Amino acid sequence: MFNNYKKISLFLLFFLVLCPFTSYAMPLMDAKSLYRHLSLKSQVRFDKFERAYHHFIVSGSKKPIFTLIDYAKPSTKKRFWVIDVKRKRILFESHVTHGKNSGELYAVAFSNKVNSFKTSVGIFKSAEAYYGKHGYSLRLDGLSKGLNDNARKRAIVIHGADYADPRVIQEHGQLGRSWGCPALPLSISRRVINLIKEGTFIYAFS
Repeated sequence: MFNNYKKISLFLLFFLVLCPFTSYAMPLMDAKSLYRHLSLKSQVRFDKFERAYHHFIVSGSKKPIFTLIDYAKPSTKKRFWVIDVKRKRILFESHVTHGKNSGELYAVAFSNKVNSFKTSVGIFKSAEAYYGKHGYSLRLDGLSKGLNDNARKRAIVIHGADYADPRVIQEHGQLGRSWGCPALPLSISRRVINLIKEGTFIYAFS
């Protein structure tokens, strides 16, 4: 009898270690199936999506939502996605700015230094929303040591900006640039912030 209980206990331990859990009960698609379901093949490289999705699964996110930013794309393209894993939907797909010292059309230089006015890459966790000099904004905590862990010191936040509106592209051939923040069009910034604030993950890569 003891041996049977021991076997059951070992099985449960094995199950808990190997199976991904989030803080909500739901069946999770594998990365490739979700990637195909969302039709992201022509937009985001699978290896980048897979790394973000894997971190999301093991992170214990409180919400079934994560955000991707692909700075390998030019600012004239949509390169910001908010993905709902539970509903298997892209909730927002948008243009987003990069820092003025990261490059013109493309972001080619990245930094974690204060006053660099460059974009940071890596994993961020959303924190509190607040009203600041850019209006309604979202503070971010950088989780990637050496890449973005100075996000708070640098005041890297998500906010809305008129220079993030895609209509700017028609006049200037590229989106406007920030001091390092991922700024969104004012038409969606508040809705995005309210959706992803307080504990969701943002994966920014190049």
